[in-house]
Amino acid sequence: MTSEIQPAASKRADASKADAKKSRGVMLFIRDILIILVAALLISFLIKTFLIRSFYIPSPSMEDTLHVDDRIIVNQLVPDVVPINHGDVVVFTDPGGWLTPKIEPDQGPFLNAVDGFLGVIGLSAPDSNDHLIKRVIGLPGDTIQCCNDFGQLLVNGVPLEEPYIKLAPGMSKATKDDFSVTVPEGFLWVMGDNRYNSADSSFHRNDPSGGFVPIKNVVGRAILISWPANHWTWLDNYPLTFQGVEQQ
Repeated sequence: MTSEIQPAASKRADASKADAKKSRGVMLFIRDILIILVAALLISFLIKTFLIRSFYIPSPSMEDTLHVDDRIIVNQLVPDVVPINHGDVVVFTDPGGWLTPKIEPDQGPFLNAVDGFLGVIGLSAPDSNDHLIKRVIGLPGDTIQCCNDFGQLLVNGVPLEEPYIKLAPGMSKATKDDFSVTVPEGFLWVMGDNRYNSADSSFHRNDPSGGFVPIKNVVGRAILISWPANHWTWLDNYPLTFQGVEQQ
């Protein structure tokens, strides 16, 4: 009888060991998944904080380069590590009075929490309406004038051929108002590509700020349209357009 019972007990013990091993395997798998998720979230947070982040375009001021609701990727190493260049498309915080205060619709606590979390890790851009995006036309020390007899902007006396701008129907002048300004140290002169529909530096030139944007307000340079897929492209700063404008 003893010899008949032992095999059954042995089978139960083996089954118990197999179950325990399987359970440990499941726990290890869950642990690994959690570690991967935490690591991915941490990496995403660090990338969003120090390297790149996403914004969406809330207005038509940069058409036809950027359209409303386009998603862009911004290089946050500009300007602290990588210098700003003429023609760069930059995202910056309001230098004062450029943005009209908006009351964002309440999405409810759950959606607000989700949007806030996605914003922290860089997968959403809930603060896009608190930022502006324009193209850098003038760097510190540059003199910007509008316009010559051909309707072109001049930077340090050099006329610009601007293939990226959108003009109002029937207009050939690079922007509607004449002006001549010299950019102070630590500031930029920025303009929208949709020249007749952009509240940019020329629009705000009579403000107390003179329309100049502090370099310290720059969040980064827009480098890529990431969404929608049919708009996917790298954003050019048109070095040939600004060739020769550097101060001597």
